Amino acid sequence: MELRTAIITGASSGIGAATAKELAQKNIKVMLAARRDERLQELKQEIEELGGTAEYRKTDVTSPEEMEALAKETKEAFGQVDILVNNAGLMPLSFMNKRKLDEWNKMVDVNIKGVLNGIYAVLPYMEEQNNGHIVNVSSVAGHKTMPGSAVYSGTKFAVRAISEGFREEMANTNIRTTIISPGAVSTELTDTITDEDILESFQNNSSDMEPLQSEDIASAIRYAIEQPAHVDTNEVLVRPTKQAL
Repeated sequence: MELRTAIITGASSGIGAATAKELAQKNIKVMLAARRDERLQELKQEIEELGGTAEYRKTDVTSPEEMEALAKETKEAFGQVDILVNNAGLMPLSFMNKRKLDEWNKMVDVNIKGVLNGIYAVLPYMEEQNNGHIVNVSSVAGHKTMPGSAVYSGTKFAVRAISEGFREEMANTNIRTTIISPGAVSTELTDTITDEDILESFQNNSSDMEPLQSEDIASAIRYAIEQPAHVDTNEVLVRPTKQAL
């Protein structure tokens, strides 16, 4: 069965929006999901003006019920649920001694539970059709920690562990799993940082490194999805050329 439909979470900006445009240009019908309703409307219009097909549903990935409704609506709109891009995420980096418990919990809820809720919602459809592809967005921070990233890295390590365990369980099916681990990307992720010491360290970083753009990660996601059915690209780690760590 050809992969013809995709659900993309965190689609209102950044990697999610770029991925939606990238896949729509490849004749994949996209269901856009995020909490910013107005931005989803705008993105749907942009995709349609480019000749693609898109629908949207305002969705909170931390809600299993909303994710189930999203999957159901995708099936009703497009007839299949083929691809899930679990992209929604938060990155309020902070030093542990700042004790930002609320931010820690939000990262766990979105970055880990959001991924689980996505798998929970789409898996029945993929198992029924014995076909599908789940793409989970982790991070270079899911491979290594650094001061200020302890909790964020913990959530992204978890995404990789969940993805690999899921891949092993699905090995005798036609359901594939890919982990995408971006390095430094120019997105809105850093806008959630409230730790002044972390922000100051960013401002003092005089590196001439050119960050990745959202479109670079969208291209990596498209590459993984486009492989033949017998090829499962398990993980793609993408850094800027000048990012050493």
